[in-house]
Amino acid sequence: MTGRQSLIDKLDETIASKGIAARAEVLRAVTELFLSGCTKYSDENVALFDDVMGRLIEELDHSVRAEFVTQLAEIPNAPPNVIRALALDDSIEIAGPILSQSERLDEDILVESAKTKSQDHLLAISRRRTLNQSVTDVLVERGDQKVALSVTANLGAEFSEFGYSKLVERAQNDGELAIGVLARPEIPRQHALNLFRRASEGVRRKLESENPQKTELIRGLIAQASDRIQAKSREASESFSAAQSLVRKLHNTNQLTEAKLVAFARAGQFYETVVAIALMCKVPIGVVERAIINDESDQILVLARAIDLSWDTTKAILLIESETNSVTANNIGQNFKNYNKLSPELAKKALQFYRLREKSDNHSASKQ
Repeated sequence: MTGRQSLIDKLDETIASKGIAARAEVLRAVTELFLSGCTKYSDENVALFDDVMGRLIEELDHSVRAEFVTQLAEIPNAPPNVIRALALDDSIEIAGPILSQSERLDEDILVESAKTKSQDHLLAISRRRTLNQSVTDVLVERGDQKVALSVTANLGAEFSEFGYSKLVERAQNDGELAIGVLARPEIPRQHALNLFRRASEGVRRKLESENPQKTELIRGLIAQASDRIQAKSREASESFSAAQSLVRKLHNTNQLTEAKLVAFARAGQFYETVVAIALMCKVPIGVVERAIINDESDQILVLARAIDLSWDTTKAILLIESETNSVTANNIGQNFKNYNKLSPELAKKALQFYRLREKSDNHSASKQ
């Protein structure tokens, strides 16, 4: 320690007696000496260089510091205090290479830089080989679109629940970011579903064009998630329990007719109508409930035509949730035209396809 202090004292005297240009020359010489033997230096040797270089870089101009940075950024055992100071420099030319490459930076420094420095600093951090959750939390919350896209594309980055939630929120109206988020192989299923469910129509179209196979899987998963929510709601509903008991009894005794169905629909008996259609079409209750709640008129028409329901009955089904969906007199007219165009034979084939798709979606979701 005495020899080290003596060297530092002599260095301080040299720095004090010479100008900036001379100090730059000394820094270059010290840096070359460090680089020539850095793989063999002990921690005490590195600490000595840390003290020396730290004194030399003070008051040096931008170009010299930038030159110095490029030499140290990729050195695994670079002087830690010097690296810290350079990483927190306001100039991206100086901080950038350190933030994106140096293995000497700890989590606290990266978080501090991400919270306080420019978007260019955040972009540099987003390109690191690995990033832990505390850092990505800041990047996805504070970073601009370029930063969000960069960190999302970084497969060495880890995201917390907060991080994924924030990315999903930002990607709702950003097709490019949405594609990047869904492309991550480890994205939790609930976040993928939430993104697709909440995405704007424009973003959905972009997702579908970029990755139709994954989009179709996600649609199936969303449908299943919706079914589970609806199923829980039904299980807790005394009205559903009573409706199911009544309609199943009618079905088992061959009394479930179209006349019964239209009576349920016209009376606004939602659960009775849904259960009746499901039993008559031999599809899960969730399929029918989802079609009515989400105003999927084409699917309702297929179900109706496949079991030869009249237009009056079909219309009553379409109107059963008219207060909460978008059914109006105008689209009832269009639905009537579509009803007449759809042959029962084609509807039966489509119904068979629905059944197969439900089985396929269930199988795919069970493997996730």
